[in-house]
Amino acid sequence: MNRHPAPANSFEFSPQVIAEAVRRGRLLTMEIEFSLRCNFRCPYCYVPTKEQLQDELSIEEIRAAILQAKALGAGKIIILGGEPSIYPHTPELIGFMRRHGLTVEIFTNGTGITEAFAAMLADHQVRVVLKMNAFDAELQNRLSGHAEAYRIIHAALERLKAAGYPSAEHFLAVSSVICRQNIADLPRLWQWAREQEIAPYFEIITPQAHALDNQWLNVAPPELEQFFRTIAELDRRLFGRTWEIQPPLVGGQCLRHQFSCLVTARGEVMPCVGVTLSLGNLRRRPLAEILSESQVLKDLKNYRRTIKGGCRTCDRAEVCYGCRGAAFQITGDYLAADPLCWRNHRPDEAPRDVR
Repeated sequence: MNRHPAPANSFEFSPQVIAEAVRRGRLLTMEIEFSLRCNFRCPYCYVPTKEQLQDELSIEEIRAAILQAKALGAGKIIILGGEPSIYPHTPELIGFMRRHGLTVEIFTNGTGITEAFAAMLADHQVRVVLKMNAFDAELQNRLSGHAEAYRIIHAALERLKAAGYPSAEHFLAVSSVICRQNIADLPRLWQWAREQEIAPYFEIITPQAHALDNQWLNVAPPELEQFFRTIAELDRRLFGRTWEIQPPLVGGQCLRHQFSCLVTARGEVMPCVGVTLSLGNLRRRPLAEILSESQVLKDLKNYRRTIKGGCRTCDRAEVCYGCRGAAFQITGDYLAADPLCWRNHRPDEAPRDVR
């Protein structure tokens, strides 16, 4: 079997590209929320309250944020939500980004993916990540908080396929959270995705917002480790892909703080959806100034010197710093050892407070 140096899910960049972005203080991507409005009520969602729907960015402010990211080197804009397929200006903004030479990636539950919307995505070669947590309809609906979620998701999938997804020009992925209810069936979902030439994007739930009220979703770190090993062996045996296991992404690395940031629907700039620390607001300061002056980002980019505990002494520390979102949400410290990493739960690898 050939070893695949690229991530198993085709989302991240090579170590060399990331290192160059850090050296030059540049972005490779930016995540942005057009709006937090959503018709699903996922029990693990990071969006905490409806009050945040107030005072969202205007379309002009969104365009300005995108152009600021491009000026800093970002070649890809990742649209989060809320549900972007039901935001009325999404097609217009996708066209705007493509005219400016930007790659576009959209995370969607499929609600607004009509035949026309799917064709628009295909015409602009938008990378689509469709949320799908289970093959079982009842479980999918429960994990989406919507009685018709399974039907909506699979109807969207069929329309995307009719529009030409997946193909070399039309990247398609399925995004799944790992929880107590679906963990036994996720290997089958991974295999199905691979066989469909769909990229699997499986991740550990970050314990924040609604996830804190739904402890029934939780999977203990030792069981997470076994799950990651199961998927790694399946990928090696059936598809010839070999990769190291590490949280929070199955078959991938999350080093996004080295090269990316999040702009929320109200203009707050944050390291990511898990590290909910506002670095500044685009309505008051330009993106370049916010990023260059942020001590939080400096700490995260210099993680080999700043990270603490078991994540600092781990033999994977050169290529992994765990989930900074989990560390921040559980401990209040974005530099703490990842409490959800199984390595920090082994008696012989107990975290040490290395400062």
